[in-house]
Amino acid sequence: MSTKSILNKSSLEFLENYLNNASPTGYESDGQKIWMDYLKPYVDTFITDTYGTAVGIINPDAPYKVVIEGHADEISWYVNYITDDGLIYVIRNGGSDHQIAPSKRVNIHTKKGIVKGVFGWPAIHTRNRSKEEVAKVDNLFIDIGCETKEQVDKMGVHVGCVITYPDEFMILNDNKFVCRAIDNRMGGFMIAEVARMLHENKIKLPFGLYITNSVQEEVGLRGAEMITKTIKPNVAIVTDVCHDSTTPMIDKKIEGETKIGKGPVVTYAPAVQNNLRELILETAMAKEIPFQRLASSRVTGTDTDAFAYSNGGVASALISLPLRYMHTTVEMVHRDDVENVIKLIYETLLKLENEETFSYFQ
Repeated sequence: MSTKSILNKSSLEFLENYLNNASPTGYESDGQKIWMDYLKPYVDTFITDTYGTAVGIINPDAPYKVVIEGHADEISWYVNYITDDGLIYVIRNGGSDHQIAPSKRVNIHTKKGIVKGVFGWPAIHTRNRSKEEVAKVDNLFIDIGCETKEQVDKMGVHVGCVITYPDEFMILNDNKFVCRAIDNRMGGFMIAEVARMLHENKIKLPFGLYITNSVQEEVGLRGAEMITKTIKPNVAIVTDVCHDSTTPMIDKKIEGETKIGKGPVVTYAPAVQNNLRELILETAMAKEIPFQRLASSRVTGTDTDAFAYSNGGVASALISLPLRYMHTTVEMVHRDDVENVIKLIYETLLKLENEETFSYFQ
């Protein structure tokens, strides 16, 4: 493949629009519409399910089914309690990081539209420095400028409203993509780019390809659990993120060593089917795509686990994108890694070209 960039202007415009759109767990529909609209020219048809997982299908009548998958949701908060003086206490929706919340701006999603607010925090002058209290879920509160609970109600805010951060996409040093929710809407972007490349290169696949953007990964792989029963795939290649363990305060002896800019990360784990993983590694080496290795104990913690252990067992593998500052509003990835994940999935699909290869995964 050419060494020139595979991301074009349209791709990057889609990426920015898709990342900037809020897609909290359980409320992914707006983001899914953006994703499906971009993917539409490159697939034959779509399916969606009750909870909002979206699947673009190429060659839907083929008996052999291959999934490439990312997940669509982002971490967020729920309104949990409103005080008499109009302050709002929260609970997590997914793995939201309480330590980054103080002083962050927020969007509260209501039927009347977005209500702006801030996570308040006591001024440094007022805190007991010999006994500093740290941010915890039970002491985080949001201020939307109201003085009473009644004022909060009139603005449309109630228990159960979902809360997201407004932080938007930016590029640092020409090659670092930064935004909230790169985990894992970047996965949805990358699998959509694979579909675009297959279309533009006029590739005719001998199997059905199910480009799957699952919901509710951040609360326990729930979307993947549902959609795999619908698709009943033979093979699943999942893409998610993993940690750049070279940043400060991360123990490489625990997390392993992976770094942004060094290539896609191929995982070893019980849920990863050995033959499929080896095919991916062989493809990377044959096509000179840089890659890294990572081991996961017991579970991968990604939708790979949901696909692998479904339907009597599905040959599954995980290709991860190294990421800095996971579950913060400044998640960071390297453009080269994004492009190389796309290339690696694309080239691996081209290897799945005959029944002899398919039987390799039985």
